[in-house]
Amino acid sequence: MEHYKPVNISDKIARLFTKSMRFFADTFFQKRYGHRAVVLETVAGVPGMVAGMWTHLTSLRKMQTGYGPKIRTLLSEAENERMHLMTFIAIAKPNAFERILVLLVQAVFWNFFFVIYVFFPRTAHRIVGYFEEEAVYSYTEYLKEIDDGKIENIDAPKIAIEYWNLPQNAKLRDVVIAVREDEAHHRDTNHQFANEYDQ
Repeated sequence: MEHYKPVNISDKIARLFTKSMRFFADTFFQKRYGHRAVVLETVAGVPGMVAGMWTHLTSLRKMQTGYGPKIRTLLSEAENERMHLMTFIAIAKPNAFERILVLLVQAVFWNFFFVIYVFFPRTAHRIVGYFEEEAVYSYTEYLKEIDDGKIENIDAPKIAIEYWNLPQNAKLRDVVIAVREDEAHHRDTNHQFANEYDQ
């Protein structure tokens, strides 16, 4: 599933919100893909944790089983995005301003997404699905810049080699491909979660 075509107003709102966030990222970071990844992965690490936590609490409130697979999937997604962030911190080495920006973005987005997820979970999952579509696109652009020689294909950081079990001589290109595959998986998973609310 490369792109989910909006079918109702909820999907259209999710898509519009995602495109507005994309415009901000393109304007602010332009082709500084490593630094873009640091801030965007900070945002990306929030939905899985919020949704996993809320689903966990829902199971407790309802005193019902059956939520386990979804909780584990969401928390695993949050952990995966955290590792993306740790990897790109090692690559891009964000400055003090970018670190402060990370804190601010996380604080604002956590609260925003929590409200959206509690009241509009279908829309929340669709937003994440569209976020991940944009992430796949961004990492594809990042890869092209590396292949065109515009970004140096440096050695992969140790944290990435260990996390993705990459060869010891792995390069930045290998890391970007691994991250892009993760994002494609998250894209499909969240679009599917959104679709389940229609069943």
